[in-house]
Amino acid sequence: MPTDLYRDHLDTLLQRAETALQRAGYDHLLIPSGGLHLQAFDDLPYPFVVNPQFKAWLPLTDAPGCWLLITPGQRPRLLFLQPQDYWHAVPELPAGGWVEHWAISVLRTPEEAARHLPPDPARCAILGEPQAALGDYAPNNPAPVLQYLDYHRAYKTAYELEQLWQANRIAVRAHRAAERAFRAGASEFGIHLAYCQAAGQDANDLPYGNIVALNRHAAVLHYTARERLPPRPSRSLLIDAGASHAGYAADVTRTYAAEDGDFAALIRAVDAVQQQLCAQVRAGTDYRALHLQAHLLLAGVLREAGVVRISPEAAVAEGVTAAFFPHGLGHGIGLQVHDVAGLAASDAGGTLPRPDGHPWLRLTRPLAPGMVVTIEPGLYFIDLLLDELRAHGAGNAVDWARVEALRPYGGIRIEDDVACTADAPRNLTREAFAAA
Repeated sequence: MPTDLYRDHLDTLLQRAETALQRAGYDHLLIPSGGLHLQAFDDLPYPFVVNPQFKAWLPLTDAPGCWLLITPGQRPRLLFLQPQDYWHAVPELPAGGWVEHWAISVLRTPEEAARHLPPDPARCAILGEPQAALGDYAPNNPAPVLQYLDYHRAYKTAYELEQLWQANRIAVRAHRAAERAFRAGASEFGIHLAYCQAAGQDANDLPYGNIVALNRHAAVLHYTARERLPPRPSRSLLIDAGASHAGYAADVTRTYAAEDGDFAALIRAVDAVQQQLCAQVRAGTDYRALHLQAHLLLAGVLREAGVVRISPEAAVAEGVTAAFFPHGLGHGIGLQVHDVAGLAASDAGGTLPRPDGHPWLRLTRPLAPGMVVTIEPGLYFIDLLLDELRAHGAGNAVDWARVEALRPYGGIRIEDDVACTADAPRNLTREAFAAA
């Protein structure tokens, strides 16, 4: 890890924390990493997922029972839980270039943390889940603190961009392995295993559950069933799968055709649209307008492919494209796959509305240097939505014979992670594919 990048990152977070605390009238910021949650009526825990507010500060993602103490003007403190245990592997003491910037106290029991916390819990902004409470130190999640920190988290530091780039490198390596498995005739489950093996991450390490959809399954936007036997024939693969690095997420989607033909041509057309949209991730761009432009461009693809009979403008105005492209163009990405404050009007709260008729768009903020977003246009052949299109009288706009020919392939989605800069956008995903 580049030490200077981390130092500058930490300085930025300390400045943000000081401003957030001043706004809310608190003296200290406390952040628990979180604890293990037991399954209902059982003594087995769910997989641990670290508090994203915690991992924003340091690259510890598998450390339950820890606390951060941030007091303006003082060295930040990590209370690190290293229990004495022979049932489970004990976490190793923190190491790496970031450690020198922290005062670290080692705990043997979770309760020991209370001795190191400020004497008055009422003077503390505590960010976390209710289950992370330690006596009187219970998360209160003050809205002014969260609004400020979440809003500014959209603007990534150089350190964060490096982690996102590394996450994309891992994801791309695994995507290439998944494509090889698909072309070798593997099942959805087999492709998923090939992906995890190449990424060096299992299902609990990945930032979200892999979407591995063969043929018609690609028409289910969040398909995660992963059948154990391959279909016959295996026509197409849509794989939406990411990777984690130091707490940061990559989110990458690719679609492949088993053979050249009309569906492969449609993939190439969507890819061209996606690249055109990626090129517009520039400072000042209204992401809502970019989403609406995606509808117009995809309507042109549908028209060119003979799927719709009307003009692209009419297809958008009459809601035809919404049946083929029902989700948002993308979202912010960083510590979380769908990063926070995507709709925030300012660091003091409020929301920027979605365009009318587009309820699933997760990002409405204008783009600015430091923001990292996904661009993921898609075209799908979803029976439910196409039936609704017919029911609402728009069926004449569609060539249903063309739909029927493409329906067995399910759908297409292509997704990259793109950083907005002061100049041209930086496509982290395409860079990683080029490097591979």
